[in-house]
Amino acid sequence: MTFLELAAERYSVRKFSDRPVEEEKLNKILEAVRLAPTAVNKQPQRVYVLRSAEAMETARTLSPCLYGAGTVLLFCYDKENVWSHPTDHACAGEVDTAIACTHAMMEAWELGIGSCWVRFFEAEKVKAALKLPENLEPVALLPIGYAAEDAAPGPQHAASKTLDELVTIL
Repeated sequence: MTFLELAAERYSVRKFSDRPVEEEKLNKILEAVRLAPTAVNKQPQRVYVLRSAEAMETARTLSPCLYGAGTVLLFCYDKENVWSHPTDHACAGEVDTAIACTHAMMEAWELGIGSCWVRFFEAEKVKAALKLPENLEPVALLPIGYAAEDAAPGPQHAASKTLDELVTIL
C-alpha cells in the first residue's frame, strides 16, 4: 500500500472491539513516534501508555471520547526541551507532538489497528489525575485498538476540500 492509499483508507475509529493490542504492534507504533521529525530534532514528545485497569479507569474520567479502547496513548511535550523560534519565540512543542501522534496513527492503521485523535479534555485535569511533571504539556489522547465489526468512518470522513481550496501557488 502506498502512503496516499494508507492516508485515504485510514479513518477515526470511534468503536473498538475487546481484542487487546499485542505488545509487538504497540512497540512498532511507539517506534513510529520515536522516528517522527521534530524541530531541530529536539524530540520533545513524551508518550504515556494507558492500559492498566487503573489507568483506563482514570482516562475515562478525563474524556468521554475513548470509544471503548483498551489502550490510550497520551501525547505530551516537554516544555523544557522544546525548540522556540529565536525572534518571535513561537514554541514548536505542540506541532512536534502532533506530528509524532500522526506517525502513531498511520503506523497503527498499517498494522490493522484503529485510532482516533482526541483533544476533548482539560489539560490541567489530565496533569493532576495522572500526576504529570510540571514540565509536561498534554496535547492529545489517542485511543487505539482493533475496530469493532460495526465500526465505520464518520459522515464527514470523505468530505475533503479540493486542492484549489487548500493550496495557493505563488
